[in-house]
Amino acid sequence: MTSSPFSALAASCHLVAPILIAVCAGGAWAAGPKDTKIRPSVARTPAAQAPAQLYANRPEVMAFADDLASRRDLDPQWVRQTLGQAHYLPTVVRLMQPPAKTFVKNWRVYRSRFIDPVRIAAGVRFWQENQASLARAEAEYGVPADIIVGIIGVETIYGRDTGKFRVLDALATLAFDFPASHPRARERSEFFKGEIEQFLTLQSRLNTDPFTALGSYAGAMGMPQFMPSSRNKYAVDFDGDGRIDLWNSPADVIGSVANYFKAFNWQPGMPTHYPVGFDSSKLDMDALMAPDILPTFSVASFSAKGAVLEGPALQHSGPLALVELLNGDLAKGGSAPIYVAGTENFYAITRYNWSSYYAMSVIELGREVAAQRARSN
Repeated sequence: MTSSPFSALAASCHLVAPILIAVCAGGAWAAGPKDTKIRPSVARTPAAQAPAQLYANRPEVMAFADDLASRRDLDPQWVRQTLGQAHYLPTVVRLMQPPAKTFVKNWRVYRSRFIDPVRIAAGVRFWQENQASLARAEAEYGVPADIIVGIIGVETIYGRDTGKFRVLDALATLAFDFPASHPRARERSEFFKGEIEQFLTLQSRLNTDPFTALGSYAGAMGMPQFMPSSRNKYAVDFDGDGRIDLWNSPADVIGSVANYFKAFNWQPGMPTHYPVGFDSSKLDMDALMAPDILPTFSVASFSAKGAVLEGPALQHSGPLALVELLNGDLAKGGSAPIYVAGTENFYAITRYNWSSYYAMSVIELGREVAAQRARSN
């Protein structure tokens, strides 16, 4: 999956966002086989644990189950039995540990994990097989096909790696045993309790087995790696078969990703970013970097602080942000950072995963797939 990354990569995943990228699933960081056949969400036996630790033995978990059932008008016995059979997963706790030491981000290394021949070839096949759905999503939601293709490719290599953890096990582990060493442990534990609530409510409404869904070690699901709350808010039945299937229906995945971006204010026709330079005579880098990736500056205020724009960027009517992509530690052989002027659409991509590196990978993978597709036609 978009390895939708934690452990040493965990620092870059922001769980306050509704979706976790494939980096949180673990698999997308390694080049996989060229076979991109979508795998059904059928649970396998959890990894061996000696002995298995079930949440039925935790009084505070059973109290949570009773409260959840009451608030959501669910069968309390079903909630207790279901949550009680969830397994504690030590691997998930380990993967969520904060990194042992700080590290300097490196855009070129990060990019190489997602922009590679295997993923590009899989993207071309996905685009060719789903041209009609991509075109319809672009027409209905205003989100370009290359952005949708970029997201699904970065997340799960078009369904090749959607995760191998039972979603309920992963969510329970992170809700009730989030590593205390993490600086935001309490906040993230509450986030995952909310995701359990969303997941169990959905399973009860659909009358489906809550133990069959497999996902990332953070509980993200299907080809687009939606967390349960995002699935419930933004997923759509785009193929019109009366149900939403984010594992096996590329049309539902395409429509759901497009709907997600529309909900986060994607602006049709707006570029994601522009080239930017600097005027050293009036450069105020601290002021330019202060808002981080949130678009804040008008073209005039951007220029007044020493950012130099050219061509179409000078006519941009919305706010801009200075986006910095580091390329390692200069003192240890790294190279100079790359800067771009990010628009509201660049920011919209970061609502999928709160990372400028992630957003740029999505953009560049989509462009590479589009270019390769054009060459092969």
